[in-house]
Amino acid sequence: MAACKRLISKSIFTSSFSRSNTGYQSFGPPSSLISRRGVASRLYVAGLSFYTTEKALQDAFAQYGQVVEANVMMDKVSSRSKGFGFITYASADEAEKAITEMDGKTLHGRIITVELAKPRRAQYNTGMPIARGPPEPPIEKQ
Repeated sequence: MAACKRLISKSIFTSSFSRSNTGYQSFGPPSSLISRRGVASRLYVAGLSFYTTEKALQDAFAQYGQVVEANVMMDKVSSRSKGFGFITYASADEAEKAITEMDGKTLHGRIITVELAKPRRAQYNTGMPIARGPPEPPIEKQ
């Protein structure tokens, strides 16, 4: 029994932590691996119905290529869709094909807009300094 446990745990360990031919480890979600390599193309989809699920969004865009990930942004308070989402494709060609085919089309009764997603901005870099303590007293000129 102990030998069987060792064999199973060793095979799980070697398959989970083995290196691929690209040098990256082969565990974790596929989207994290693709974004590290810079291969994936991410699309921004606006104008979604409040009832569109991630599965329905993935199914609608899967006919244009391999969809790695589909996200519908949800409101934390009402638990409803915010009306936009993101699609991640495995290649840039598939993403371009999806943009040309799906932009301006109807999905679940709503006309959607599809474009390349812009990179995220730093959330806390607003350019304004952070206040630290009371303000300095004004210097009087004589």
